[in-house]
Amino acid sequence: MSIFKIFLALIIICIIIVVHEFGHFIIARANGIEVKEFFVGIGPNIIKKKKGNTVYSLKLIPFGGACVFMDEDDIDHPEDCSYLNASVYSRIATVIAGPIFNFILAFIFSLFLIGSVGYSNTVLTEVADLSPAQEAGLEAGDEIIKINGEKVYFYGEVTFETMYNTGDPIDITVKRNGEKIDTVVVPKFNEEYGRMMMGITFGEGVDNPTALQTIKYSFLNVRYWIKLTVKSLKMLFTGGISMNELSGPVGITQTVSEVYDSAAKYGIMTVILSLMDLAILISANLGVMNLLPFPALDGGKLIFLIIEAVTKKPVDKRIEGAVNFVGMACLMLLMVFVLYNDIMKIVR
Repeated sequence: MSIFKIFLALIIICIIIVVHEFGHFIIARANGIEVKEFFVGIGPNIIKKKKGNTVYSLKLIPFGGACVFMDEDDIDHPEDCSYLNASVYSRIATVIAGPIFNFILAFIFSLFLIGSVGYSNTVLTEVADLSPAQEAGLEAGDEIIKINGEKVYFYGEVTFETMYNTGDPIDITVKRNGEKIDTVVVPKFNEEYGRMMMGITFGEGVDNPTALQTIKYSFLNVRYWIKLTVKSLKMLFTGGISMNELSGPVGITQTVSEVYDSAAKYGIMTVILSLMDLAILISANLGVMNLLPFPALDGGKLIFLIIEAVTKKPVDKRIEGAVNFVGMACLMLLMVFVLYNDIMKIVR
C-alpha cells in the first residue's frame, strides 16, 4: 500500500471527524458554550494552535476527536459560558449536532455523486434460468419496490437483504406494467460467489437525474446507509454478522486502497466519485454509531441529558463519571480488537 493511498484515507477520515466535531463546536458556540479545546485524533499532538479561548490540535492517530467544553469537568466553578451552566436543551442540541452534521455531510456528498452519475434503481435487466427469482415468477423489466414490506429505492438494498439471508423466504413486491405483484423468493447459496443469491441482474440505473430527483435520491441514499448500518448492528448482536467484519482506520485505509485501484483505470473523476461514495458510507456510519446509547458516546450522553430533562435534576456526576469511565475502557478494548483484526486481514 502506497503512502499516497494512506494519505487519501487520512484525508477522508479527517474530513469526516472534523465535520462531526465542528457540529458540536458550532452549536455549542451558538448556545453560548465556550470550547476549550478542539482536536482531531488521539495521542501526541502533531499541530497545536490557540486562537481566542480555544486550542486547536491535530493528533498523531486519526481515530476520534473531541470538543472539550469550558469547565465541562470542573463542576465546582462553572462560568456563564460553561457547558454545565447551559440549559439541558442547549446541551442536548450540542451533543446531537455531531452525528447530525455527519448525516448532512453524507447528504452533500450524495448530491454531488448522484448529480454526477445518477442513481442505481431496482429494475431487473435479467432473471437467470432455473433461479429462485424465476421460480418466484420474477421477469426482466420488473421494478422491485418492496422487500419484506419495506420500500426500497436502490439495488444495494436488495442485494444486502439477499447476501445475509440464511435461506429464509423474502417477500418481494414488484411493479410490472403499472401493476403491483407480490411474490416470495427463497435465495439459494451460490458456490461460485460464495453467498446467497436470487439470480437477478440489475441495470445501470438512472443517468442525468433532474434537480428534484437528485435531492430526493440524495436524501434516500443517506437514509439507505443509515438503515444499512442499523441493520448491520442488529445482525452483529444476533450473530448474523461476525465481529471479524468490523473495521477501523487500518481497515478503512485498506478499503480506500482497493477502491482507488478499482477506479483508477477509469480516470481521476471516477476515483473521486468512488472515494466520495465510500465517504458517504463512513460518515453515515459514524453518525449512527455515535448515537448508540453507549457510555462515552454521544448517544450515552444523550441518555443522561434526557433523564435530566425529564426529572428536572441532573444525574449524579459520580455515577455518570463511573459509567463513562467503564464505557471508555470498553471502547478502548474494542479499538484494540478492531486494530488487531484489521492487521490480521491484511496479513492473511
